[in-house]
Amino acid sequence: MEFMFPPPAPISLPIVGSDQRFPVHRVYCIGRNYSEHVREMGDAPERSTPIFFMKPADALWLGSEVPFPGATHDLHHEVEMVAVLAHGGREIPVAMALEHVFGYGVGLDLTRRDLQALAKQSGSPWDSAKGFDASAPVSAICPASACGHPSNAPITLEVNDKVRQDSRIDLMIWPLPEIIHELSKLWTLQAGDVIFTGTPSGVGPLQRGDRFRATLGDIARLEGRMV
Repeated sequence: MEFMFPPPAPISLPIVGSDQRFPVHRVYCIGRNYSEHVREMGDAPERSTPIFFMKPADALWLGSEVPFPGATHDLHHEVEMVAVLAHGGREIPVAMALEHVFGYGVGLDLTRRDLQALAKQSGSPWDSAKGFDASAPVSAICPASACGHPSNAPITLEVNDKVRQDSRIDLMIWPLPEIIHELSKLWTLQAGDVIFTGTPSGVGPLQRGDRFRATLGDIARLEGRMV
């Protein structure tokens, strides 16, 4: 019997002020990138080797209604600045890293915290805790040609109109140029790569029915509801 498999649907992100969309290649994430968040997770902040993990490209979620995942009793929000690359390469110098960035958005790194805790205890991978369906809600992307390269923009998250996370991106342990440099030592980066740059303190639970609003200064805004 011969099977006819449908071609995979391309994953793409909307671009602010344009009818075009930005095609996605991979989704990279960095952990423990704000000192206060590291402390609230029970660890001591240090600038050593950065911790990277990945989400599937189709974990990106663009709808305003975000499906609550199964297999968890402790889903957490983590608001993050998101950068997307227009150019790739290997061993990208820090001084040239921002030349590779197409634009910026804001997103949520949704985390099954209970599954992550179990994985940490056993030394297992975090895939089921981080890479599930719709685990990366993300805003439209503002091109750097329009918004510049933010260096100290505020980043906030409100849940049910109450502020949960409130910080600035200049408090990142690893700034974006260094994240790109470090990633490019491990992978050949490509146009379409999406980078979640880490979350500040204030992470906490989300329930079905919760409404959220994430902002990256005046650059990006993401609103939705858990359903």
